[in-house]
Amino acid sequence: MTFLIQQTLIYAVPLMIVALAGVFAERSGIINLALEGIMIFGAFAGVLFVNVTQKAGIFSEAKAAGDWVALQGFMLLAMLVAAILGAVFSLLLSFASVNLKADQTIGGTALNLMAPALVLFFIRIIANQNTLQMAEGDAASWFMLKKSFFGYGRSDEMGFFGDTFINKAYLATYICIILFVVLSILLYKTRFGLRLRSCGENPQAADSLGINVYVMRYAGTTISGALAGMGGFVYALTTANCASTGDVAGFGFLALAVMIFGNWKPLNIAGAALLFGLFKCIAASYASIDINGDGVFLLAELGISPHFYRMLPYIITLVVLAFTSKKSRAPKAEGIPYDKGKR
Repeated sequence: MTFLIQQTLIYAVPLMIVALAGVFAERSGIINLALEGIMIFGAFAGVLFVNVTQKAGIFSEAKAAGDWVALQGFMLLAMLVAAILGAVFSLLLSFASVNLKADQTIGGTALNLMAPALVLFFIRIIANQNTLQMAEGDAASWFMLKKSFFGYGRSDEMGFFGDTFINKAYLATYICIILFVVLSILLYKTRFGLRLRSCGENPQAADSLGINVYVMRYAGTTISGALAGMGGFVYALTTANCASTGDVAGFGFLALAVMIFGNWKPLNIAGAALLFGLFKCIAASYASIDINGDGVFLLAELGISPHFYRMLPYIITLVVLAFTSKKSRAPKAEGIPYDKGKR
């Protein structure tokens, strides 16, 4: 059960933070279909930053000395770099949507097509192969929290809470959860959030009250890009073997499904992300899930093809959207270019 909870969180948190990224863009009135592409670019940026700094020997002493506090600070720095470059990449969508008044669906699709090609091009130049590793050796050990950091021995028990949420977990997971809560409060309980949401519902009315719709839409899309870029790096760190390959296994599109299933509301999105994260966990680890702790791997013994388990998250996505999409209500002005002269 500990393994199941831990792995579900690892898969759910990138979905949750990237779905919130979509909310910020779409609540401002911009359809951000480019979440997948921004995740890919953010994952590459974060992995490249760690790779370059590790080769330069900047944090090698901290790793050799087992200074996990310095290493966690290093990871936060990598998350920041991924967020910044994700925000910069999203400016392409902002410029096309706000300044050029281009079709936002086509703009997002173009970025989704460009990002993996661009990332693979850079990876081939840098690493001369199709995969860029985050660090030499056991990259996961750089940033994974372990019981030894807290003074426990290898055979010591930390209790259910410690073994589930601390041992072999990632600080990045909890940073994303805290960000999710803080930004949800920002969106729904502050003046900035009210102004942002008004631009996605009725931009003409917002403009008449002195709100700069163009600035708010740029802000919403930029925050969206930063969160998606960070989510891409967290995905690469926790689920993609600490590597960038120009692919995030459709997590960006799954995040869009989570956002729609959650009806553009953070609390619903958190629940939806946990549901999809559970099925993603089953798809990836069905052969090693011991539900009752009795050493019986029930899912592995059913004799079902592993391909079925890999399809499960996407089948569930289709089923859930088929039953819930009619009840979803997107922001009214979403996807409509703002024209000051139109009332």
